[in-house]
Amino acid sequence: MKNTERVAALLFGAIFVGLSVMITLETLLRKLFSTSLQGVDELGGYALAIGSTIAFTLALLDRNHIRIDLIHRRLPAGGRAALNLLSALLLAALAVVLCWMAWIVIFETLDYGSRAQTPWATPLIYPQSAWFAGLLLFALCALTLAGRALWLLLGGRGAEFTCQFSPRGLDEELQQELADLARRNGSQVLEPASTKTASKVSEVVL
Repeated sequence: MKNTERVAALLFGAIFVGLSVMITLETLLRKLFSTSLQGVDELGGYALAIGSTIAFTLALLDRNHIRIDLIHRRLPAGGRAALNLLSALLLAALAVVLCWMAWIVIFETLDYGSRAQTPWATPLIYPQSAWFAGLLLFALCALTLAGRALWLLLGGRGAEFTCQFSPRGLDEELQQELADLARRNGSQVLEPASTKTASKVSEVVL
């Protein structure tokens, strides 16, 4: 999964760096030569649609989807495990539904030979195929993680399941930020003692 996450992050970055270059070129052409590529706004829409599907996968693999844990953290271990499993299964189901709806759009585009109503008149099958591929990647990752969640629970590996599928707590988020800071500075990672000391550690880091 780490390799998938790395490739997806690179692709996400490349899409928006490329879009930034196109926007800069469009601005210079308008200011200096009073001309236009007449399609950068169209590319921006495609980049947003495709990039958002990649972002779904990145958020899933790094456990960055927002989960309200006000009730979750007050439940016993069994209740927390049930909610974590339900979360993984529902997210996988949502990803499959999104893929199914996207496939209907792809089928209609192929049936009608749809083109964008823009100066470029782009055949929509090309950007929609990339968009569908992003949703398919999201669905495959979500299904894989849901299957792993079931496998860990049925195998009696509750501690590992909790570590991988619980909402990210303050200590874990702080530890990740400290690791990123240490990686940038080439220093050693600090270990926060507990949630109570998290704010103090963050003040020291800042």
